[in-house]
Amino acid sequence: MEKKQTAVDLLVSILNKEGFAPVLTDEEIQIARQMEKEQILDSYIEGHSIYGESTNAEQYYNETYGKTKNL
Repeated sequence: MEKKQTAVDLLVSILNKEGFAPVLTDEEIQIARQMEKEQILDSYIEGHSIYGESTNAEQYYNETYGKTKNL
């Protein structure tokens, strides 16, 4: 399966490509990536709990988006 790109990673790649990378620190980028990951995991868990399914949200995230850098 081809890995999807998160919105934060897309934004970072666009900023890097356009030369705006210094606008954000590495720490700010990592905080945004962690926040986005937590939102994705929470949504996945909540969506599956509605149907009484057991889930492994972390496995879903890694399979869909790959492991995020420095998390």
